[in-house]
Amino acid sequence: MNEQSNWLAACRVEDAIENGGVCVKQGEDQIALFYFTRRNEWYATQNECPHKKQMALSRGMIGSTTDEPKVACPFHKKTFSLSTGECLSGDECAIKTYPVKIENGTVYIGTTPKS
Repeated sequence: MNEQSNWLAACRVEDAIENGGVCVKQGEDQIALFYFTRRNEWYATQNECPHKKQMALSRGMIGSTTDEPKVACPFHKKTFSLSTGECLSGDECAIKTYPVKIENGTVYIGTTPKS
């Protein structure tokens, strides 16, 4: 990634929902943050499902298909890779993903500066 990231302090590790997601607001933007405890991994994506433009992905179910971590939209069941954002349901749409890091018990989401 060539673009410099700004790091948004999203929450404390102990405040995250295990094997689920929460919505984090940054200004007008909504980011879905997922804590996949079975994999001990964190993921962040846009919260908007591109299928019907609803802010719903943070409430989706997470799981994996052939070791690919994924989230399913709770309304439309479209599934997206948590790693790449690719739609795994065969559609052309994709979602934006963000880097996540943990430092001193705080979860940070990497966001790129707006031009």
